[in-house]
Amino acid sequence: MTQRYLILQDQTVFKGEAFGSPATTFGEIVFNTAMSGYQEIITNPIYHNQIVMFTTPTIGATGINHRADEAIVPTIKGVVAREISDVSTNRLQQMSLDSFLRRHNIPGISQIDTRALARHLRKTGTQKASIVDVPDDHAFDQLRAMVLPTNQVAQASTPKPYANPGRGADVVILDFGLKNGILRSLRDYDANITVLPYDATLEQIVNLDPDGIVLSSGPGNPLKLNESILKLIRMVQTEMPLLGIGLGHELFALANGAELEPLTFEHHGMNHPIREQITGEIIFANQGSGYAVNRESLKETELMVTHLDLMDKSILGIRHRDYPAFSVQFFPDGAPGPYEATDIFAEFMEMVTARKGGNLR
Repeated sequence: MTQRYLILQDQTVFKGEAFGSPATTFGEIVFNTAMSGYQEIITNPIYHNQIVMFTTPTIGATGINHRADEAIVPTIKGVVAREISDVSTNRLQQMSLDSFLRRHNIPGISQIDTRALARHLRKTGTQKASIVDVPDDHAFDQLRAMVLPTNQVAQASTPKPYANPGRGADVVILDFGLKNGILRSLRDYDANITVLPYDATLEQIVNLDPDGIVLSSGPGNPLKLNESILKLIRMVQTEMPLLGIGLGHELFALANGAELEPLTFEHHGMNHPIREQITGEIIFANQGSGYAVNRESLKETELMVTHLDLMDKSILGIRHRDYPAFSVQFFPDGAPGPYEATDIFAEFMEMVTARKGGNLR
C-alpha cells in the first residue's frame, strides 16, 4: 500500500495508507459515527466538498450497490477510515469501495487512528484538512490558503426541473441538495413528484398546482442563502402542506422568525435518541447537521417544538401552529437506517391528500 498523510489546518498530521484515487484533496473534515451505511453517507449531497471520517472500525465489507446511492455522482472530497475491506459476500455488490472511489476521483486514507482523530476534532471543532503524499511546508501552505466555498447549495442543486412521475398527489420538491431517499419515500405513496432548483420562483411552483411541497436536505450554511428563499417559504406555507428536512428544516425555521446556532459538536450518525414531544416516543434516525434552532428565539414565533435530541437537548423538529407545515432536522427516509422515523412522510402525505380531497394510497 502507498503511504499517504492526512493533515489538518492546526498542523496535526496522521500517517496512513492510500486507497481510492491517488489525487490530493482539500476540504472541511467531519466525522460520522454510523456503524453502517457508508455508501449512503459517501453519496449524500450534504457532504458536498467535505472529507468524511468514519469512526466505525471497518468499512467496505458490503461493497457498492448502486441501488443504495443517494446521488448519481458523489461530491465528497475524501474518505478517512481505520480499515478498508475489499472482501465481500454481499450478493448485491457491483464493485468494491476502492474501485468506486477511483471511478469518481475521490481519494481515501486508511490505517488512521480514527478514535484519536475523533477526539481531536471534538476538542478543536470542524476544520480544514487535506490528504497529501508529503506533509511538508508546501502542503500546509496550500491548506491554509484554501478558501472553503459558501455556494454549496448552488453547486449541489439540480440546474433544471425534472419529474419523478406517479399517479397520486402532486408534490414539488425544492432541491437544496436532494438525496434519493426522499424520492424513494415519497414514491412509496405513489406521489407525482416534480423537483425544482433551489432558486425556483413562486410562479414556477404555482404553475404546477402542487398539493404539497418538500424543502429538501442539503449542504452548507443556511445563513448564506438568499432572503428570497425565506420569503418564498413564508408564502407557500400558507397555501399548501409543507415538509422541511435537514437544511430545509433550518430554512423553515429562519423563514418563521427563529434563529439558528452552530452545534458545539455536529450531529453525524445514528446513535442519538430523539424524543417525539407529544407522544413521548423515543426513536433513532440518521443525522447530519452543524446547526440547531435556538430555543429562546422560538418564543416570538408561531412555531412549536415536536422533536428533541436527548443527548444535547437540541431541537430536531418544529411545527407551525397555524399552517400544515412542519420540519425535522434528521433524515426520516432511513437511507441509511434506522427506519423508525418514516412516519414523518406518512403524516405529510396525509396532509397532502386531505388538501387534494383524496385518500392516502
